[in-house]
Amino acid sequence: MTVTHPGAPTLTAALDCFFVRPGDDERARTTGRHVLGRVTYGHGGRPPMLHDGAPLVRIAMAGDATERITEVWTSDRPVRSGREGGLVYAEDGEHFFCAVRIDERGVYRDTVRSVYENAFTLMWRLGYTELLRMWNMVGAITEANADGMENYRDFCVGRAEAFEAWSGRVDGMPAATGIGSLRPGIDLYFLACRPNRARHLENPRQTPAHQYPTQYGPKSPSFARATVLEPGPGARAALYVSGTASIIGDDTVHHDDVERQCDVTLANIEALISSENLRRHGLTGGFGLADLDCVKVYVRDAEHLSAVRGRCAEAFRSQTDLAFFNVDVCRPDLLVEIEGICR
Repeated sequence: MTVTHPGAPTLTAALDCFFVRPGDDERARTTGRHVLGRVTYGHGGRPPMLHDGAPLVRIAMAGDATERITEVWTSDRPVRSGREGGLVYAEDGEHFFCAVRIDERGVYRDTVRSVYENAFTLMWRLGYTELLRMWNMVGAITEANADGMENYRDFCVGRAEAFEAWSGRVDGMPAATGIGSLRPGIDLYFLACRPNRARHLENPRQTPAHQYPTQYGPKSPSFARATVLEPGPGARAALYVSGTASIIGDDTVHHDDVERQCDVTLANIEALISSENLRRHGLTGGFGLADLDCVKVYVRDAEHLSAVRGRCAEAFRSQTDLAFFNVDVCRPDLLVEIEGICR
């Protein structure tokens, strides 16, 4: 499979993503395209719904120091949407978008497993058998559940059990983000695609998350460091970078130093998307930080936002669409996490 570098002639993207901020005209970006899903990172949250023929997900992620954005996923194909139980979804014949909410509860694992398996069942029945990208926003992510286990570790148990149950059908774990939110409960949305289009990548600087030792919880996190979506006819490849933090091997590095954590995070992303790492996975081409767009930056402490904004301004192009959120990260000693899309 070939990954086309952005320096090559630009082709129409069958699946695309962009951010809309208050006052922006979404219609100017969607002319001739079809909305597959919208995710509003705002000041409040509600269960996902269908709105204007597409899923609308509203997650409490914007605080006093950060702005509200809406992430819009579009396709060049007509979209069909629907609802099944708590799942709200849309499909275009090549790509599948699905969202669901889990309300606050004392222990999450059984409900997480059930929700994941319901989502897998739906996507499999509709013929979207490869997971592409997942987002999991967990309220009070590093606080204890009713059993005294950290909520993120509790969530990871349910997610891992679902992947284990579907190991013969769902081929591999996709790129993913597990991050805090400002509302109790868990908001989940994901993308899937038709067979033989997704390739999952690991990072030579980091232990695969699904191989973490038990010191990080009874079940390891179930995700890959990135996923490449093979382009369809007339489209270009895209590489989806998981939420990435200041972790070398499986250890957090540079405790209490947000600028050094930010530097390690950016170096991890550079290594992940490099031509050298793509070659390790049997791919050609490669990317750099200048190729990232739709970048979301999660900062644990509000007083660090200015420093992180400054470092990201140095690392990314001035045209890069950046969004910042002041939320907890999945480990108490992690201060910043970054994700994005190369295309």
